This record gives sequence, structure tokens and C-alpha cells, in this order.
Amino acid sequence: MKILSFAATSSSKSINKQLATYAASLVTHKEGVQIESLDINDYEMPLFSEDKEAILGKPQQAQYFFDKLGQADAIIISFAEHNGSYTAAYKNLFDWTSRIDQKLFQNKPMVLLATSPGPGGAATVLNAAVGSAPYFAGKVKGSLSIPSFYDNFNQESQEICNGELRDKLQSVLSQLFI
Repeated sequence: MKILSFAATSSSKSINKQLATYAASLVTHKEGVQIESLDINDYEMPLFSEDKEAILGKPQQAQYFFDKLGQADAIIISFAEHNGSYTAAYKNLFDWTSRIDQKLFQNKPMVLLATSPGPGGAATVLNAAVGSAPYFAGKVKGSLSIPSFYDNFNQESQEICNGELRDKLQSVLSQLFI
């Protein structure tokens, strides 16, 4: 089983990248599981608009991203929240890729995560992602918001230090295998 993991942010110091990497590490012990971690910075494109699309067509980076989604058996995404919504970098990648095929998640099982430094845990963007994924052929198997990231994630060991949250994450991730 090949699992694709990425953070929906362009920040190199993103706590959501840390969370996505950690979540992926929790399933690597399963036999036959391969993890591929993506950095959405590798798929940077001009800001989407119909005018740009008419001039440029569909950028090759969008096709590469669509192909990566298609090659995976399951997907883990951790969403950063900017002003209650998706990051501009993720939304742009999503918009371009959805022009290739609106069903860009290609019926893949998904676990959607989010975290933030505050007590809200980026729950607003996570709820939006969970609600919209089925319209784009995403099969959401589970989701989890991790509040107060710096209180619940050990920066040295790069793991969730809150036992209850760690157990919840492992339970959510186990849904990928059902």
C-alpha cells in the first residue's frame, strides 16, 4: 500500500508538515506500507484564473500532482489554517489540479488532519476540507484536529506527547486499512 502524505501549506517550518510526517510514521510499521511525502512547494504555479488557463493551458505541475494522487492507495493531508480557510498555496494547487479532473482525489481513502498553535486546532479549515472532499472524489475515512500544537507535540522527539491525542490519531489512521 502506497500512502501519499503532505501538508497543505508552503511554509518550510510548518507545524502541519511536522504533523503529516509524524502521522505517516505511525503507519510505516505496517507490512507492505510505503510512504511518499510531498512538499507542495514542488508544485508552485501562477495564481489560478480562467484568463491564465486560456494563455497557459494546464501547467505540468498540476498534472504531476494529479498523477501523484492517482498513484497513491491512500492520502494523508494536514491542513494549515490561514484566516479560517485554506492556505493560498494549497488552494491554488487544488484549483489548478481540479481543472484537470474535478474528481482529483480519485476515490482514494483519506485521513485529514489539522493543527495550530492555538486551542482551535485549525478546526475551521479541517471541517471545510472534510465537507468538500467527497465532491472531489475523496473518501474521508477519518479526521482529527490537534489543538495547541506546542503543548501537545514534542519538538525534540517529533511526536505527539499527549497520550489521548496520540491514541485518537492512531485510531483515525487505522481507518485507512479498513
